[in-house]
Amino acid sequence: MDRIYTGIGSRETPPDVLAEMRALGKALAAAGFTLRSGGADGADAAFEAGAREISGAALEIYLPWPGFNNNPSRLVGVGPRALELAAAIHPAWQRLGPGPRKLHGRNCYQVLGRRLDRPSQFVACWTPDGCESERERSTRTGGTATAIVLASRHGIPVFNLARPGRRAALLEFLAELGVIIPRATFDEARTPRSPSTESRVE
Repeated sequence: MDRIYTGIGSRETPPDVLAEMRALGKALAAAGFTLRSGGADGADAAFEAGAREISGAALEIYLPWPGFNNNPSRLVGVGPRALELAAAIHPAWQRLGPGPRKLHGRNCYQVLGRRLDRPSQFVACWTPDGCESERERSTRTGGTATAIVLASRHGIPVFNLARPGRRAALLEFLAELGVIIPRATFDEARTPRSPSTESRVE
């Protein structure tokens, strides 16, 4: 099985969690995982920044339109199948404009890949409400809900770092895949750093 994961989350992810995501992105890239993300500020940017610290890291960064956040990824645009999938998930699709619809459609690629037929092995994320399933979705889950619900429907494990114990659960899950990432990866990321270093996490 291909080593592919989805690293996403809220633009409001706290700075200490962003540091953890960057450290995790780096560790998973070093372990040979492909990162799927969406180029947004906050969680997406942190996972991508960490992965890019590893030379030759595999990245699938899906962008809703050209020039989004000045991200260099060439995986740009959203096709009709992804939009149909997102429409079946979003509770108020009819009220969304073209831009938000593309953002939600892009989230489907983050979980299932460009052809929507290669599920990620797991989702690592942060949302204010700690959502990990379709049943737990709330207004506070934000746009990340589309990816979480899609993962839930496909039986893909979701590890929301807003919930107690989910860091340990993620490391245990990875260990079952034969990937050992020390708990210190998280602990060291939380260690206060100089302002110049912290600025690179955003």
